[in-house]
Amino acid sequence: MKKKIIPFVFILFVIVNLYGCWFIVGGAVGAAGTYVMGKDSIQTETDRPYDLLWNTTLKVTRISGTITKEDSLHGLIEANIENSHVWIRLIRLTRATTRLRVSARTRMHLPNLSLAQKIFSKILEEAR
Repeated sequence: MKKKIIPFVFILFVIVNLYGCWFIVGGAVGAAGTYVMGKDSIQTETDRPYDLLWNTTLKVTRISGTITKEDSLHGLIEANIENSHVWIRLIRLTRATTRLRVSARTRMHLPNLSLAQKIFSKILEEAR
């Protein structure tokens, strides 16, 4: 049995490193269970309504930095926070379910995942 698990784990590790995407199954922060992390972004689906998340996201973003673009119809917020460019995307999946995605890159276009995670966490904490 162990001989079958070790190659599986190794293959999974190689695939994750090749494609740069992590799937994390974990706690229920904001009633979200699965987080998808890329090189510069973090994403989840949450049971919070779109309007609540939109208003919370605007509040957190205004406190954290300067909003450069705001489009509630398409669910897009762009901002400059801590010398990085941040994109926040909200997609209404159902009446009660919304997808939240936060991406961040430095001015030199390098990924800033730690900032994306920080903003993401603040939004979910405030939306409780």
